[in-house]
Amino acid sequence: MSAEIPAPAGEAQPTVTVLDYGSGNIRSAVRALERAGATVTLSAKPDDVLGADGLVVPGVGAFGSVMAELKSVDAIRMIGRRVAGGRPVLGICVGLQVLFDAGVEHGVRANGMGEWPGTVELLPAEVVPHMGWNTVKAPADSVLFEGVSDERFYFVHSYGVQSWDFDVIQPKMKPPMVTWSEHGAPFIAAVENGPLCATQFHPEKSGDAGARLLRNWVNSLRKGAA
Repeated sequence: MSAEIPAPAGEAQPTVTVLDYGSGNIRSAVRALERAGATVTLSAKPDDVLGADGLVVPGVGAFGSVMAELKSVDAIRMIGRRVAGGRPVLGICVGLQVLFDAGVEHGVRANGMGEWPGTVELLPAEVVPHMGWNTVKAPADSVLFEGVSDERFYFVHSYGVQSWDFDVIQPKMKPPMVTWSEHGAPFIAAVENGPLCATQFHPEKSGDAGARLLRNWVNSLRKGAA
């Protein structure tokens, strides 16, 4: 397993807000981010969401329910403001899924945030949910997966995005980096798109590999503030 990387000596800890909108498993994410070297606030207050160096959007449950809960605390607008301003956001599990165009669960379609093209659909596997450890295929120049591209991560989900079709409109624009995994079919395990990143798996439950990935993200906040 990967070794823990210490925070750079003499640097202030980046501030991270974990969005508190009713999702479960938030405390484990808070503790994991603190171990990764961040000063963490659990909040949905606009000042905390918009002012932190980084925002983490966790998500557990149904796509449509998570979207409704995000809307109830005005999170969709605030996430959009952060992304438009180049302010880092990290989505986790359903926090990744809602960044896509839509989700279809039990025949019901719900609109997502539309940051990326694609529809979240049931995985075509004999056994769902996809629960447990799985490998990923990350791009060679991935920031999130530096040092852990050959490791396994912990997944708990029945739905995923199984195709990627992203048109780069501006020639100088760097296309997003997409990491894949497989359960019944290939599905998107992570996306890195400038300030907007997300993972389908739970890094806070993925042992040393997940801890290293969160450390990579927290350290990228330091570089962004430099």
